[in-house]
Amino acid sequence: MAALRLVSSYYGCNFAPAMDEIILHTSYTLADIDKAVVSFWEKLHTYRIFAFSGELGAGKTTFIHHLCDHLKVEDAVSSPTFALINEYHFYKHGKDNLLYHLDWYRLKDTAEAIHAGMEDCMLQAAKGTAICFVEWPEKAPELLPKPYLWVSIETTDETRRTMTVKLVR
Repeated sequence: MAALRLVSSYYGCNFAPAMDEIILHTSYTLADIDKAVVSFWEKLHTYRIFAFSGELGAGKTTFIHHLCDHLKVEDAVSSPTFALINEYHFYKHGKDNLLYHLDWYRLKDTAEAIHAGMEDCMLQAAKGTAICFVEWPEKAPELLPKPYLWVSIETTDETRRTMTVKLVR
């Protein structure tokens, strides 16, 4: 853990207590998820780390899949539950952009996350050379270099989801 803190502070990240600020609150259904994705990305595209939190079946992977479609990711987008990390690429303004989709659901703790290579993905995002979409960030929140966005998705009813996005500094 000391190495993580040392490297993270080297990249200008800190692990001080969070000052959360709600920067987006919205509700959507599967029928209008693409509209929600466009609004989400237009407002939040300057951030590099997105921590998606929500109960099993809340729609984290579905939202990320639609987000990847919006970004025109050329790779096959799938849940990284068993692979833990999926690497995608998308092109914007003629530039190849690297995107990591991480799923921490099966991880036991931060040490296992580091061993699986999650820290490397976070460091690339902190340096601005990648974007990370993290599902189940509760499993190793210490790995999230600040600032990052905490994206909570809640099931409102069978078809509706409510999303709250907080900036964690």
